Amino acid sequence: MFFCCSAFNAEQQSGAEMQKIKYDKVRQLDKIVFLALGLILVALVIQMAILNWINNRNISKMSEVLLDRVVNVIEKNEQDEKDMIASLKEDYIVRAKAVAYIINANPEAEKDVDELKKIAKLMAVDEIHLLDATGKIYSGTIPEYYGYSFDSGEQMEYFKPMLEDKTLTMCQDVTPNTSEGKKIMYAITWDETGTRMIQVGIEPVRLLNEVKQNEMSSVVTNMPVYEGIRIFVADKEFGKIYGATDSSDIGKKLDDIGITKKGDEEGKIFTGINEIDGENYRCSFYITGDYAVGVACSNSSNAESNAIALLIVGIYLTLAAVGIIYMYVKVNKAKIDELTGCLNRRAYKDDLSGISLASEFVYAALDVNGLKGVNDTLGHNAGDELIHGAAECMKQCFGSYGKVYRIGGDEFVSIIFVDESELKKIREDFDEVISHWSGAMVNKISISCGYVYSREKNWESFEEIASEADIRMYEAKEKYYSVEGRDRRK
Repeated sequence: MFFCCSAFNAEQQSGAEMQKIKYDKVRQLDKIVFLALGLILVALVIQMAILNWINNRNISKMSEVLLDRVVNVIEKNEQDEKDMIASLKEDYIVRAKAVAYIINANPEAEKDVDELKKIAKLMAVDEIHLLDATGKIYSGTIPEYYGYSFDSGEQMEYFKPMLEDKTLTMCQDVTPNTSEGKKIMYAITWDETGTRMIQVGIEPVRLLNEVKQNEMSSVVTNMPVYEGIRIFVADKEFGKIYGATDSSDIGKKLDDIGITKKGDEEGKIFTGINEIDGENYRCSFYITGDYAVGVACSNSSNAESNAIALLIVGIYLTLAAVGIIYMYVKVNKAKIDELTGCLNRRAYKDDLSGISLASEFVYAALDVNGLKGVNDTLGHNAGDELIHGAAECMKQCFGSYGKVYRIGGDEFVSIIFVDESELKKIREDFDEVISHWSGAMVNKISISCGYVYSREKNWESFEEIASEADIRMYEAKEKYYSVEGRDRRK
């Protein structure tokens, strides 16, 4: 499977023109990098200017922004807590099923408290209870609970639907265990025999810690704000402060610190001027659920401090951007051929490791014909132009379907993800593009190609595919030089 394109004629031209072509791709990459850096810096300057303008000209707007931020944090924390509970429930039900499986496999453990405790430790649960078909506890890790049933109280009554459906699994929300003095979650499932239920109890330490961290006092106290800005989260009905940037305000009422909250309609922002600690503040409140979230901005906010804060952030972002761009340039230049802009041999080897032999692709080995003759008669600049032109033709025709690699002086490889039927049209397009190519120093170009379709047979390795493609390419090259009546070494 091969084709050859027509031979070239060359004429001498200026080397300066070729030098421009040689480094065109490198300069293009540099331009992109510097343009990106410039845009980041410009965006940062604009952002700083806007924020400064907001701080100085529109305190109420700043209040709205911070207010929205606090509300989002509160709502997110509530949603995160719900998501965590749902995740724990799934996990605990799985553990209950695992305990049921273990007990079924080891019947002696059914009424052996010590053995059940070992299973509890193995499965990382705090309690195991075995219930009969009536919902009565007859065994488990805590003998004191023997005899309790689904009729023994509100906590146990929750699981009564288990009696009606033996395919059902259930898990409670966090429930106080008064006898143990702790909070616990219970999950329950029927065993495979359908004769008993297995219940596990787990103290959700991670969840409880998360809830503690998400308490309003912690959320608001730890929230960073600019100088002259105070945040409050209070009970919407009584005005008791649950969280505040100034922890000394927690437990007080809004009225106690001089804030008069106007309006209780949920989803609306209420704004007014209040005197706090002898200083005028513009206060905005938003009602969400049971909370009144307020942001108070001092009319005499320290603009200098805000500017310094923005400057610090700006310097950090600039340094981070420079570092990212530097690494981008370093990594990409290491895999880019400078002359052609194609991927190099290093990139070729790296990419091969990520391609499965079972996938559908075409491996093309390509070699420029007559390069030595061009170098000898027209000079190496002309030879470089020929290589560059060949690469451009390959990228134009193959680039939309895969990648093009320059793996040697005039040796290229393209891996395109198409089927065999599509290859015919691509080859025709490639032939057409090459036939119309003309450079400043070289009039025409010829390329020998060898194609291998991944599904021709069961290939042992990429090395076998590459070897076969090379064979077909060299067959094409021999035919080209035979037709031209020339020595391929010239």
